[in-house]
Amino acid sequence: MKRIFSITTLCFLTFAVFAQKEYEKIAEGNKLYKQNKFAEAEVAYLKALDLNNKSFEANFNLGNTLYKQGKFDEAMEHFNVAGSLQQKDNKKMASAYHNIGNSFLNKKEYGKSMEAYKNALKANPKDNETRYNYAYANAMLKKQEQQQQQQQNGDNNQNEKQENQQQQQQQQDQQDQQQQQQPQEPKISKENAQQMLDAVMQDEKKTQEKAKQKEMEQQKRYRAEKDW
Repeated sequence: MKRIFSITTLCFLTFAVFAQKEYEKIAEGNKLYKQNKFAEAEVAYLKALDLNNKSFEANFNLGNTLYKQGKFDEAMEHFNVAGSLQQKDNKKMASAYHNIGNSFLNKKEYGKSMEAYKNALKANPKDNETRYNYAYANAMLKKQEQQQQQQQNGDNNQNEKQENQQQQQQQQDQQDQQQQQQPQEPKISKENAQQMLDAVMQDEKKTQEKAKQKEMEQQKRYRAEKDW
């Protein structure tokens, strides 16, 4: 699995191609790079580029040391420059695209890494490591898309649940409001109800007795008048 994140290194130099000072700076950078002193190697390669900004080796190796420091965007800038400088050398151009693909892979931009690996394979179809990395990026892209879909479905379900809860709460509030508007029947105990009933019956009995007494008095009066 480690080789997925490995980068192609091209540290060989031909003295006849470079001026003395440029060679010295690139050689210094290569030495520091092998010692894992990437920040110091970066400085050396930058000095070499000051002398010749069209140096493939300086741009490519600077990209490598930036990559090792996690500066993937800056690394890709120099890999792109290196690739453009070696369009006639397919292996060197493929190496640049391969490392661009690795940079995107570390940023979890799997679609872009696949495009870079495609370009590398067009330049060098026999590069099995690039082919492996392409397959790995493709698998990671599918996994990422599945996770995003699951996250989206989870968010939709959560939103739907919240909407249902809000609707239920609104319905409950409406029911409570309707119940408050309806007249409430007084609540009395059994004993109070019996007392009220007894009082009504007592009043009715007194009314009947008064009516009966009044009727008797009228009958007496009628009889008295008749006697006259």
